[in-house]
Amino acid sequence: MTDYEVEDGYLLPGAPDAFQRLWTPHRMAYIHGEAKPDDQSVSQCPFCRAQTLDDESGLIVYRGELVFVVMNLFPYNSGHILVLPYRHIPFFTDLTAAERVEFGEVTAQAMRVVKGVTNCHGLNLGMNQGEVAGAGIAGHLHQHIVPRWSGDANFFPLIAQTKAVPQLLETQRLELTQAWHKF
Repeated sequence: MTDYEVEDGYLLPGAPDAFQRLWTPHRMAYIHGEAKPDDQSVSQCPFCRAQTLDDESGLIVYRGELVFVVMNLFPYNSGHILVLPYRHIPFFTDLTAAERVEFGEVTAQAMRVVKGVTNCHGLNLGMNQGEVAGAGIAGHLHQHIVPRWSGDANFFPLIAQTKAVPQLLETQRLELTQAWHKF
């Protein structure tokens, strides 16, 4: 005998069954490309727009002289942030010498902060440059810093193409911002 309701061989909608479900309807915006700009222009760029907002609204963790740090709106893991130049440029080679120095220093500080706040076991650091290389926003250079934990590559992302992110972006941003100068 089963502990769920079946009618004519079909599970009734909403009936309990042996599966636990994690509903993530907010991911449909990303899947359908709703947050993706229509083109790679400055006027369509969410990173250029974020710079014009207050830190909380723009999910900005840190503002430097030439680069800034922002929460990833569609994170792979809790604490996933991006380091970006203020200038709307597509490639690392387009950075000035001063931007490259600050980009590197801010990246190192961001890694210390993420590791200190999240207690992660490791970090993924990377850039996809150009749409064909996987850049979702190809017009504005950005570097991902993704905290990783032992065992975090479970069945959700591997089979269900779903990532459980247990903390709100606003909460993550506040924790990282408050800890920026601590580490």
